[in-house]
Amino acid sequence: MPENESKRRSFLKTAATGILILKPATVFGSQANSNVEVGLIGCGGRGNWIGPFFPEHTGARVVAVADVVKDHLDATAATFKVAAPRAYYGPDAGRQLAQSAVDAVVIETPTYYHAEQALIAVEAGKHVYMAKPVAVDVPGCKSVLASGKKAQEKKLTYWVDFQTRSRDVYKELATRVHRGDIGKPVLAQVFYYAGRPSKDRGTPGMEPGQRRMSNFYMDKVLGGDIIVEQNIHVIDVANWLLQGHPTKAYGSGGRTDWSGTGYDAGDAWDHFLVQYHYGNSVHADFSSNQLTNSFNDLCVRVFGIDGCADSHYGGQIRITGKNAWLGAAQDDTFKGGAVENVKLFIASIREGKPIYNYEESVRSNVTAILGRTAAYLNREVTWDEIMKSTEKWTADLKLRW
Repeated sequence: MPENESKRRSFLKTAATGILILKPATVFGSQANSNVEVGLIGCGGRGNWIGPFFPEHTGARVVAVADVVKDHLDATAATFKVAAPRAYYGPDAGRQLAQSAVDAVVIETPTYYHAEQALIAVEAGKHVYMAKPVAVDVPGCKSVLASGKKAQEKKLTYWVDFQTRSRDVYKELATRVHRGDIGKPVLAQVFYYAGRPSKDRGTPGMEPGQRRMSNFYMDKVLGGDIIVEQNIHVIDVANWLLQGHPTKAYGSGGRTDWSGTGYDAGDAWDHFLVQYHYGNSVHADFSSNQLTNSFNDLCVRVFGIDGCADSHYGGQIRITGKNAWLGAAQDDTFKGGAVENVKLFIASIREGKPIYNYEESVRSNVTAILGRTAAYLNREVTWDEIMKSTEKWTADLKLRW
């Protein structure tokens, strides 16, 4: 019997007995309403990929969308059958959506806008689901800490989509490392090796500002550079397994000449080398590149005298050595983790039990910024030094409407 029909018959049977009892929240509020209404800010590739998970896996409805690229907005509105008045376009689209009649806001815009849009949503009394990373600079990270605390005061869920932290096999790996299965962690090998994300996504005649938006993965200011925008996945796992953040970092890196290849959009670097120093004489060797598709792997290995915790995003997760353990030969981290996060998010709204992970998300975000800054300056930078940074990155897109 279809689930909806089963629920309908159960409802009618109960009502017929004359003892139908509804909790106030069921009648008056969306907290217990199965039709949680969601607004999607950001109608690019990521927004259109994750947006369908809400109705498909939770029954929540996408009832409003917002974007600054009209073609993207129109296509996404059609996909979710959003009424024209609820498809917000222009520089204030995100604010208009957040202040409209939705229960939750899903933020899938370029990283540069995450902190501001999350704050607007919380101030409007909306639950927040936000793509990682949370910000491109330290002031943005501090803004997320502030809006996250405000969300807690208002009893609003504030959730950042780190896929690894929602996977049971990663949770078990962390538990085993933390209880000492590899001995005291001493050294970590952390890397993110991948090809270029895509060729120039701009179209003929597109204005420069919108072209930058379409290629934000490769734009330093809009994305935060690859170490922040993408490499944060493995940096977050390293912090998680090592139970903290680095005290300092030394780095280098650069950008290859991509002219004439079709991959020359943006100004982001394509390789980083960073030495992270954690407390208690723990060191992590981090590197990343987006030079070639001939070798791809996202890996975090933590070594102790009793073994090695070896994890690969979307791949094998295990412990070798004295307390050997095979967690997974291959894990569906990318999609499976996102689906699990969507389920957790909507369930927290329905049950009225807010969830939060903004503090660890900011910690990993600042760790990535620490490594980026050390590489840009080609010198040692401390955690205390980076936390004092007041540098606010400015995009200055000069979009025309």
